[in-house]
Amino acid sequence: LLKHMLGLMEPAEGTIRMEGHDLWAIDEDKRSAMLRHAGVLYQKGALWSNMTLAENIALPLHEHTSLTASDIDRIASLKLALVGLNGFEDFRPHEISGGMRKRAALARAIALDPNILFFDEPTSGLDPVSARRLDDLILQLRDSLETTIIVVTHDLESIFTIADRALY
Repeated sequence: LLKHMLGLMEPAEGTIRMEGHDLWAIDEDKRSAMLRHAGVLYQKGALWSNMTLAENIALPLHEHTSLTASDIDRIASLKLALVGLNGFEDFRPHEISGGMRKRAALARAIALDPNILFFDEPTSGLDPVSARRLDDLILQLRDSLETTIIVVTHDLESIFTIADRALY
């Protein structure tokens, strides 16, 4: 289902509607433009290991905006600060803990100020304390950024913490 919602795979039946449009009934350019308003936190984070955290967050900004390099650096630092990683701009993913990698990946997911955030097993592989902290951060970002959150998870405690509605 998540692959369908992210526009990675066309459904065999039914429709995926985003912003009032059937995601698969519109042309590819419009679908891509719409999906730029979505952020994704992948299960393993999907950070580039040869890039610093700031460079990982800056990547979608370089790809999809015409911002100056100094503005992009400022935004990358701000996004890291929003997830509690202020001062970690020059660290590489292998130099930080698993919970920090998830938060850095979340900073990248919010780099373009998405209207909707998709999470694939966000607490997978985290200890219970780190998982609770990530759940709290997800709720904080949802409220402060006024972003819709869609989470795919098997973590029942996380579901009860962050969900307004649940499908199973």
